[in-house]
Amino acid sequence: MRPKTKMIHGGITGDEKTGAVSVPIYQVSTYKQESAGNHSGFEYSRTGNPTRHALETVIADLENGTAGFAFGSGMAAITSVMMLFDAGDHVLSTDDVYGGSYRLMTNVLNRYQLQHTFVDTSNAKAVEEAITEKTKALYVETPTNPLLKITDLKQMAAIAKKHNLLLIVDNTFATPYWQQPLDLGADIVLHSATKYIGGHSDVVAGLVAVNSRELAEKIHFIQNSVGAVLGPQDAWLLMRGIKTLALRMEAIEANTKKLVAFLEQHPKVEKVFYPGLENHEGHNVAADQSTGYGGMVSFDVGSEAAADKLLSRVQYFTLAESLGAVESLISIPAKMTHASIPRDRRNELGITDGLIRLSVGIEDAEDLLEDLKQALG
Repeated sequence: MRPKTKMIHGGITGDEKTGAVSVPIYQVSTYKQESAGNHSGFEYSRTGNPTRHALETVIADLENGTAGFAFGSGMAAITSVMMLFDAGDHVLSTDDVYGGSYRLMTNVLNRYQLQHTFVDTSNAKAVEEAITEKTKALYVETPTNPLLKITDLKQMAAIAKKHNLLLIVDNTFATPYWQQPLDLGADIVLHSATKYIGGHSDVVAGLVAVNSRELAEKIHFIQNSVGAVLGPQDAWLLMRGIKTLALRMEAIEANTKKLVAFLEQHPKVEKVFYPGLENHEGHNVAADQSTGYGGMVSFDVGSEAAADKLLSRVQYFTLAESLGAVESLISIPAKMTHASIPRDRRNELGITDGLIRLSVGIEDAEDLLEDLKQALG
C-alpha cells in the first residue's frame, strides 16, 4: 500500500457492526462483561477504547510499527516513554531539542534521578564519546526544533545497537508521510500529534509507535498505570486529520520552498535554516532518509527589535505557539517555545533573539510571499 492510500485505508477504517465508513466516537468509560473477567476486548476506557484503538492501529501502520499508543499530549507521550527507565539511568538527547522536552528532562525527570546529557546528535563521534555505562537510550529529534538540524538515523541506530541502547526518535516535524524512523533502525518513534497529524489547531495529543511486542507491552503497562490516555473525541479528530496528511504535507512543502527562496535572497535576512537547501548542514542526510523536507523554516533577522517589528507587521502569519496547522504560524523561539531554556544555553545553540520560526500553511503562496515582503520592508 502506497503512502497516500495508507493514510485513508491504514488501520481500522470503519465500523463492522453498522457499516459506518468512519470509526464512531465511543464516548464511554466502562463496558458490560458477560461474566467476571470475560469481556469483548474492552473493560475500561483508560485501558482501552475502540476509537482510541482505531487511531493507535493507524499510527502503527503509518510508522510500520508493531503497535501504537495515543496519549493526552506530546509531552505525556515523551514522559511515558521516559518511564521505561529507572533511577540512575542515563539518556543522551539531541542538544537542539524542543523547549518543553528540555524542561521535562532538566526540571522534572532529574528529580527522579533519571539523568540526561545533551549532545549534537548530528556528530556521531560526539555521541559515542558521551555514552557512559549507565546510558540506556538515545533520544533524537530530526529535524530539530527550531534550527532544523539533521541527525543520521541509520548512524544512530548502528551506535545504539553497538552499545545496546534504545533509539527513540521524535518524528513530529517530518511526520510519518516524509520519514519512517522505525524502518531506519529506531525502536520507538513519537509525535506531538497536535501538530501536523492533527493539522487544524483543534486538538492536543501525542502518539507513539514501537518496533517490538516487548516494548508494546511495556508502554501499554505504563500508559494504563499513569492514565495518560487520549479521549475518544480527540482520537477521532486525529483520524480525520490523518486522511488529509499527505495532501497537506505536499501543499505545505510546495509553499515552503517558495518562501525559502525569497528569504534566502532578502538583504535583511542573515541566515535561513531549512533542510531542503543544498547549503543546509545535513541536507544530504535528509535527502537520503526522508522523502520530503517539510514545512518548518527558521530565519535570523539579526536582532530582537527587527524580529519584533516583523511580527507586528505580518497579516497572514498568526503569532502563536505550536506548528503544523493549515494556517501559517510565526513565532520567536527565544520568547515562546524555547523560553524555558536558559538564555546562555540558547545563545550557545544559536537560538538568538532575532531568530524567527515559520510553520507554513496551505494558503496561497503568493499571499504569504507578499506578506513577508511587506513585513520585512
